[in-house]
Amino acid sequence: MANADQKKFMAQIDANKDSIIQRLAKAVAIPSVSGDAAYRKHVFEMADWLLAELKGLGATAELKPLGKQVLDGKELELPPVILGELGNDPAKKTILVYGHFDVQPALKSDGWDTEPFELVIDEKTGRMCGRGSSDDKGPILGWLNVVEAHTQLGLEMPVNLKFCLEGMEESGSVGLDELIEAEKDKFFTGVDAVCISDNYWLGTTKPCITHGLRGIAYYKLQISGPARDLHSGVFGGVVHEPMTDLFAIMSKLVTPTGEILIPGIKDLVAPLTDEEKQRYDVMDFTLDDINGATGSNSTVSEDKAKVLMGRMRYPSLSLHGIEGAFSEPGTKTVIPAKVIGKFSLRLVPDMTPEKVNELVTKFINDEFAKLGSKNTLTLTAEHGGKPWLADPNHWNYEAAIKATETIYGVKPDLTREGGSIPVTLTFADTLNKNVLLLPMGRSDDGAHSINEKLDVSNYIEGTKLLGVYLHEVAATK
Repeated sequence: MANADQKKFMAQIDANKDSIIQRLAKAVAIPSVSGDAAYRKHVFEMADWLLAELKGLGATAELKPLGKQVLDGKELELPPVILGELGNDPAKKTILVYGHFDVQPALKSDGWDTEPFELVIDEKTGRMCGRGSSDDKGPILGWLNVVEAHTQLGLEMPVNLKFCLEGMEESGSVGLDELIEAEKDKFFTGVDAVCISDNYWLGTTKPCITHGLRGIAYYKLQISGPARDLHSGVFGGVVHEPMTDLFAIMSKLVTPTGEILIPGIKDLVAPLTDEEKQRYDVMDFTLDDINGATGSNSTVSEDKAKVLMGRMRYPSLSLHGIEGAFSEPGTKTVIPAKVIGKFSLRLVPDMTPEKVNELVTKFINDEFAKLGSKNTLTLTAEHGGKPWLADPNHWNYEAAIKATETIYGVKPDLTREGGSIPVTLTFADTLNKNVLLLPMGRSDDGAHSINEKLDVSNYIEGTKLLGVYLHEVAATK
């Protein structure tokens, strides 16, 4: 049950509903697309706007430059990271809040029902549609709304807050890891735990708290043969064809039911404990949730727990595409001179990109040797990221669980995500602190898709959740 201060805070958020929705509308109106050089100036505009908001709420904040990059053939300044601080009472815990203020590209012509950079509210459904509303401007503003409500009430903040807000998350967080390392004994000194609100509920009705993310290892498998593309009528049956070699190898990586065939991969996976198994059994989830998300009835199993573990706690291997192959309409009879197959593995504890690279490289080289081909194979490991797993019995999680029960009246599901948020692991490893993922939005928000939305109820109740979580942190021992 909420205490007196928490009840005052929650009532103030309700009273501020119109103004905090207007705050989100102002943020959505800034098209802060980080991956397009033509929009880069708007990422800086968004940084300036947030900096002013933070300072207006009494925080000490600054813009930290990250240097330059080449994008679309132009040398551009990287968007700055906002480092902000509110309170420095040594008697209080200090929570580091991370978020990102850049967004994915969006054009009305992509298929949006509304203008992407205008927050449009459907009064019947309560959906607020606009790019960045859920990912990640709504959650960032949730923290600002929390501070504002406390200030209006003359209510003391229960913890010290530090903010780390970046403008390059949608484009690889270029420069962020280096900044965190450089500031670990400076700005980040004194941090007791980290909270990130940049993920989503497992479904659409029940809140969750996330304590794990899969990592990734990405590969490009190139097969080269002839010096140029060849006519199959003249050279078919005469030469070793790169496409044939590529299909032969890629077909041996994974089965149609998702079983990874590379020897040694399964041996790297941490064993399933009874405590963890029980979490999957009680999650508010049905196969219809997956079928609704995919638009098909194509799960590899009819067992709920098995499907959930396939998404969250076991590795997967996916084939993504072939570069260099003929893919246009028509019947061109070409033998490609070079093709590149792309695939990735999602990693889980205790897998590392280094160990996986070793196993994948050996397997592919062995399989290629069996073909007896005169073509040339080159395997390139692209970006990789380790998996992350936090202890959900930590006081940081206990506070979030209690806060969720106060706001939503249910105990949240403890989930792990199938995707990757690399900065999570950076904070955990560099600062050696517990990291919590506390989502605001729902699974159907469409963060990287057309018609991205955030429900009004999730924005308002999610803001309350963030604030009550801070109060519960202060109450923990």
